[in-house]
Amino acid sequence: MDLNLRNKVAVITGPAKGMGAAISLGFAAEGAHLALLGRDTLAIGPVAEEARCRGVRVEVLKCDVTDGAEVEATVAAIAASFGRIDVLVNVAGGTGPIGKTGVETTQEEFDEIVHLNLRGPFNMIRAVAPVMAKGGGGRIVNVGGTFGMRGRAMRLSYSSSKWGLRGLTKSFALELGRDNIAVNIVAPGMVDGPRFREKVVPQVAAQHGISLEEAAALHASDYALGRISTDEDIADATLFLASDRARQITGVDLPVDGGWAAL
Repeated sequence: MDLNLRNKVAVITGPAKGMGAAISLGFAAEGAHLALLGRDTLAIGPVAEEARCRGVRVEVLKCDVTDGAEVEATVAAIAASFGRIDVLVNVAGGTGPIGKTGVETTQEEFDEIVHLNLRGPFNMIRAVAPVMAKGGGGRIVNVGGTFGMRGRAMRLSYSSSKWGLRGLTKSFALELGRDNIAVNIVAPGMVDGPRFREKVVPQVAAQHGISLEEAAALHASDYALGRISTDEDIADATLFLASDRARQITGVDLPVDGGWAAL
């Protein structure tokens, strides 16, 4: 199915690795032009080059998404360069303290992750929405997490930030609908990759006294489909919500987790 993303302009934060890279390359494969934002432009370089090999225009811009003035200047530069913005995908974020209870979590740790995971999307949407409205509309996809749908012990700061992102998404969806701007959230569960293989799996293996292979399988058994999501799974869901095929969908949470948060 053609997603009609060819020659659209997509702004993506956090594109350097993992699901951010997969999302960026997914848009490039669909023929969308890219503005890739991050604090470390060198880290974005390999993704940008791979995207360019697919025949699309790619610009890499240094931007701290938690800095409102910097975001506004960066978005203005993108609008001037590309002429419009059709899609915004907010991937940039962090995980916060792991393995700490809420009581053990410091105020600084809590503030840091809430600041990053909420202020970043807030700043980006505030700056991009007027550009989209002037161009006749657009699609905004925020990347949340299933811990923002069910909560999670020992991950209070991260879970709180992702619950907050859901409220931000739904409120913006209600406010921006009149401008033909849809705002949705993709909520990944555990995603296979370095963090899962190097941190989560060894932790589960040690806890249960089992092998790494058995630990991975045990974790996957928590999901209805019996498998862990990949970066490409998240990218596919994001591409759909960013496309005109999802033109009548706004304000929704789409868990991409093999059936954990919804069951």
